Amino acid sequence: MIEALAKRSAGLDVHKKIVVGTVLIENAHGQIEKQTREFGTFRKELNTLAEWLSESEVEIAVMESTGIYWKSVYEALERKEVKAYVVNARHVKNVPGRKTDVQDSEWLAELARCGLLRASFVPPRDLRELRLLTRYRGKLVGTLSAEKNRLHKILDGCGIRLGNVVSDIDGVSAREMIDALIEGNKEPYDIVLLARGRLNKKIPELIEALDGELSDRHRFLLKQIHSHIRWLEDRVREINRQVVAAMKPYKEEWHLLQTIPGIDELCAAMLLAEIGPDMSCFGSKDHLSSWAGMCPGNNESAGKKKVVKSGRGIST
Repeated sequence: MIEALAKRSAGLDVHKKIVVGTVLIENAHGQIEKQTREFGTFRKELNTLAEWLSESEVEIAVMESTGIYWKSVYEALERKEVKAYVVNARHVKNVPGRKTDVQDSEWLAELARCGLLRASFVPPRDLRELRLLTRYRGKLVGTLSAEKNRLHKILDGCGIRLGNVVSDIDGVSAREMIDALIEGNKEPYDIVLLARGRLNKKIPELIEALDGELSDRHRFLLKQIHSHIRWLEDRVREINRQVVAAMKPYKEEWHLLQTIPGIDELCAAMLLAEIGPDMSCFGSKDHLSSWAGMCPGNNESAGKKKVVKSGRGIST
């Protein structure tokens, strides 16, 4: 028999429109009293859920980390200082063929009562909000890279092989040459005068590389992409400033991370946003690596170890 570690536990089955909650309370005679209620997911209803759990003196409330719907529930419980665990869905699978929202919430409450669940890492509210910026920045950087590649492919399709001569086609000289090509009022002999530094030794090759044929539609499309690239770069710079400014409460840890070779101030800020300043929540470097998806799991049967790929890491 598994001994219960919590006298009062709650399981929450979270969905987009409803949250089904079950509270298990062990009375003085050792008997289990069960209460199940259903709540909506608007702020007022989530506050009612948090008040119910608080009034029931729940020691621990558990919910799965599927989707994003758990976040507003977690914050409502956090405001009421109700201890909440967000757990990996793979660790709480119920018996096949017996799945309902009520049974799921009961199962979570039972597992929480017996102390059989490990909480996923959820950073403090300040870092959760900072993550919104850093992860959005990642999306913008990916879009920016895709737009630059699209611009260069259009140039290549028109016979302009600037990338064959210039080592960094996104450098200052290359950008100014591309701007001149988009404007369409200069010949290759005039455009190569924009070359700087070591590119001055490659003038003949640049003239050949810039000798392509751009139609009005090509120029129109290039101008739109070029404008989008500049807009994306401005947004990334704005987010960079916001992220760096948010490091004031974590100044010591932020500067310490920058002592690692290859980690600049922005990279250090993004690391802090993901893992937080307190490493004790991971237990060890191995747990941190596993959480980040940097090591494979174990799959051994009959003395044979099978190939296991590294996971995608935890995203909460």
